Amino acid sequence: MPVPSAVALEIDGPILASTLENLLTACEADGGVERYVEALKFKSSLFQDAFKDAGDNLTPESFAKLCMFMPTVRRRIGDNLEGEKFAVLISAIKCLFGAGDIDARIRVFQSKFPQDKKHRWVKDLATEILHNTDLELYPLMHRWVWDRKTNSGVIREIWFGDVDAETLYVDDTYEVFLKLREELSGYLTDNGIYSDILYYVDLLCAQSYANYIAAQGGLYLKADFSSKEEPIVFTRRLLGLDGVAAKTNLDTTPSIIDGRANKKNSIADVLRLTETN
Repeated sequence: MPVPSAVALEIDGPILASTLENLLTACEADGGVERYVEALKFKSSLFQDAFKDAGDNLTPESFAKLCMFMPTVRRRIGDNLEGEKFAVLISAIKCLFGAGDIDARIRVFQSKFPQDKKHRWVKDLATEILHNTDLELYPLMHRWVWDRKTNSGVIREIWFGDVDAETLYVDDTYEVFLKLREELSGYLTDNGIYSDILYYVDLLCAQSYANYIAAQGGLYLKADFSSKEEPIVFTRRLLGLDGVAAKTNLDTTPSIIDGRANKKNSIADVLRLTETN
């Protein structure tokens, strides 16, 4: 089912309704969905501050702190925070903030790293940086939102109809992700959510894919999500809100480059940092 040039996504309304209801209910244990929104705002503020000069003043230590909030990046990026590899990383980041086609900039960023399966996380790094530095311009474009190569992601989970044995011919381009955000924003507005829409879209996307991960017993992305948990736990992990331990202080260098999530922390641990930083 090739997608026409004017991108069309066949989204299942009842699936979205169920996902939104589950998200709002699950967030109650942490004080409500508004607290998740505040945590995402805090995460975004950290990225905006770190990349206000396109990363000119980033150090390996300061970049490591940001890695706490990037679950599919943090356990794989360790070697790139040292010596010449870090210089290459900073050089690549500058390509993201240039002018021109957004998809082309991401491809240039990826070209600075080895083109193999072990470095598929590089695209997630690019999209994390772009999205969190300017949510209005850059929607969520992570592989778990949609990955054309593996034909998996949020788009498949909310597609209308039975897609178990079907290939979705949907590109993973900026235009598609923008259309997805437009559709979800409209859905949320129609259902009474009028403020902080961009953050709610992120939460709805993460909850949609968290449902899939939980149903698979954490088998997908097993290195990052290998445990039997409720979907809201995976929602936190997908959005990088699990990487902050209760005693973490952003004035110190975190020991998270091995990629282990802090399973006992809650959204409150992130919010504590918003009060002290």
